[in-house]
Amino acid sequence: MTPKKLGSFTLLEKIGVGGMGTVFRARYEKTGQFVAIKLLSQELAEDKKLIARFEREMAILKKLRHPHIVKYFGSGKEDGRRFYVMELVEGGSLETKLKQRRNFSWEQVLEYSTQICDALSYAHSKGIVHRDLKPANLLLSSDRHLKLSDFGIARDANATAITAAGRTVGTFAYMSPEQIRGKPEVTLKSDLYSLGCVMFELLTGQTPFTADSEANMLFKHLQEEPPRVMSLAMDCPVWMDSVVMSLLEKEPEERPRDAEAVQLALSEVHEKVAAQTSVVKHTASGGPTAITVDKDARDLIEFLQKDQKKKRKKKRKKDGPFYDQAWFLVACLLLLVGGITWLMWPASEDELFAAAQELMQSEEPYQWDDARRKYLEPLLERFPDGTHAEQAQQYIAQIEMHRAEQRTRLKLRLGQPAENEAQRLFIEALRFEDFGDRITAIEKYESMIELLKGNQEGEIYSMLASKHIADIGKSGTSPEDRIQFVTENLRRADAYHDSGRTVDARKIWTGIVELYESNQELQPLVKRAQDRLDGKEVEPLPPPETGHPDENPGPGCDQI
Repeated sequence: MTPKKLGSFTLLEKIGVGGMGTVFRARYEKTGQFVAIKLLSQELAEDKKLIARFEREMAILKKLRHPHIVKYFGSGKEDGRRFYVMELVEGGSLETKLKQRRNFSWEQVLEYSTQICDALSYAHSKGIVHRDLKPANLLLSSDRHLKLSDFGIARDANATAITAAGRTVGTFAYMSPEQIRGKPEVTLKSDLYSLGCVMFELLTGQTPFTADSEANMLFKHLQEEPPRVMSLAMDCPVWMDSVVMSLLEKEPEERPRDAEAVQLALSEVHEKVAAQTSVVKHTASGGPTAITVDKDARDLIEFLQKDQKKKRKKKRKKDGPFYDQAWFLVACLLLLVGGITWLMWPASEDELFAAAQELMQSEEPYQWDDARRKYLEPLLERFPDGTHAEQAQQYIAQIEMHRAEQRTRLKLRLGQPAENEAQRLFIEALRFEDFGDRITAIEKYESMIELLKGNQEGEIYSMLASKHIADIGKSGTSPEDRIQFVTENLRRADAYHDSGRTVDARKIWTGIVELYESNQELQPLVKRAQDRLDGKEVEPLPPPETGHPDENPGPGCDQI
C-alpha cells in the first residue's frame, strides 16, 4: 500500500513509474509548495544492491545544480521506505508531446537539442554519464525549458561501480553500440549517441531503428546504418541532418568530441540555412518546384511521356481502343496538370495573414518559424504594399529578436566572442540582468539604444534592449541601492562558502569582479570579492538589517 503522507509531505496523484520506484506529485505542508517525490518500491526496500543504486541516484542529483537538470531538494525514510524530493516539472515529457504531434519542426528540435547539450555538458564536467537519455526523461517546464531527469542508471566516474561488468543497461531504442557490447567503456560519447537517437525521433517521429524484438533492435544498433533524417523529414536542413548522423556513428571516436562541440555545430545551422540559395528559400516557403510535386503525379506524368514516345515509333491502328488514342492520353495529362495547379493555387493575402496570425499567437517559438516560412515571407514577397504588410514585418521582427537572443545566450554560455559591437553591448547589459542588478541593466540597455541609433546592423539588438527594459519595468521590482545589492551578494557568497558550496561562492565573487571592476564607487566591495577569490583573509561584513538574503534552497526536507 502506498502511504498518503511521507513526513511533512502529502502524496497526491501518481505521475510516473520506473524500474526502481514510483514518482508522485506531492505538497509540502509547511509551505504549500508542490514537489515531485520518488518512492522506492516496497518489494525492493530490502534489496541492498538496489538501495545502493537508489542512494547513488540521490547523490548524483544532489551535486548537479543546473537550469536544465531537475533540481534535488532532499531525501527521507518513512516506515523503512526510502524516498527523495525533487523539483516538480509540470509541462510533461517530450515522449508525451511526440505522441500528441508525431514530430517537431527542425527549428524547435534545434532549440531543444541545444538545451540538452547544455545539461549534458554540465553533467559530463562533473564526471556523470546519464546512460538513459530518451524523450521520456526530458521534461518541459511551464516556460518551455527542458529539464533532464532520471539518473537511475547514471554512472559516476568518481564513485564505485554498482552495475555488474558487461551488463546491458539503458533503453534499447536509444542505446549506443558500446553499451550493448559492454566495450569499449561507456563514456560521455555514449550519451551523444543517445542524443542522436532522440534528435532523429523528434525530427522524424520515429527512432533510427525499428524492430520486432529486443534482439533485432540491438543487432541493428551494432550492424545497420540508420536512414538519413532528410529521407523522412524533407524540411530538415542538410547541416542538421549531418549533425544527427555524426552523433549516430557506431564507433565513439568518430562522434563529436563532446556536448559543447555539438552545441557549436547546432549554433551554425540557422546561419547556414539563412545563406541558402534563392531556389531553396522558394522551396522552403512552400512554392511549387519539381521536388515538391506529388510523387504519384510525377510518376504518372513520366509514364505518359514514355508511353507517347513509344507510340510515335510504331504505326497505330485507327480503330484501336479509345484509351490507346493520343487524345485520351493528352486529356489525362491536362486533367492531371490542372488538378496540381488548382491544389497549388496561391492563397490570398488575407488567407496568408490569418494562417500566420494563428501560429504567432502560440507561446512556442517553433510555430513562429513555421509562420514565417510558410506564410509571412510569401505574403511580403507577393504583397509588399498590402494591408497586412506592416504587421507581417512586425511578426518577422519578433521572430528575429527571439533568434538573436537565443544566439546571444548561447555565445554567453560558451564564452564565445560577440559577432559585432551591437551584440557585445547587449551581452554586457544581459550579464547585469542575469546577475540580478536590474538598475545597471536598464542603464546599459538605454545606453546601447542611444549608441546604436542609425546603425542598421544593430537595429534588432536595440529592439531587444527596449523589450528587456519593458520587461524589467513590468516585474514591479523597486530599484535597490547598487551598493546594498552588491553587499548582499557578498553576504550570500560568504554563506555559501561557510556551508561548503565553494563553487557557488566563487561564481558570485567572480561575477562581482568582472561586472564592477570599472565602477569606482564599488571598488572596496570589488577588492573584497577579489581577496576572497585569492584566498585572503577579510573582515566579516556587518549583518543585514532585515533577515538573510540567501536564496530559498527548496522545501528543506534534508532535515526529515
